Amino acid sequence: MAEKKQKLSRPGLNALVWKEDKLFVAKAVEVEVTSQGNTKKEAIVNLEEALDLFFEDKKKPKVARYSNLELIKIASEPGHVYA
Repeated sequence: MAEKKQKLSRPGLNALVWKEDKLFVAKAVEVEVTSQGNTKKEAIVNLEEALDLFFEDKKKPKVARYSNLELIKIASEPGHVYA
């Protein structure tokens, strides 16, 4: 079954989500904002709230724009990359 992708409330932003011990961590790629939650969905909702506070506090925040992001696993041995 395909996993449904969740979108951040701010268009053009991407997030990385991973499980760390018992919590899920969500990190915005374009800005240095991170949050967590007991579930993946909760982590994303908490990240959106943190992003709202981040952008509310900034007049013109610097936002890097990325497209076509790809997650690549790097092996522990130098020179070996797995796509």
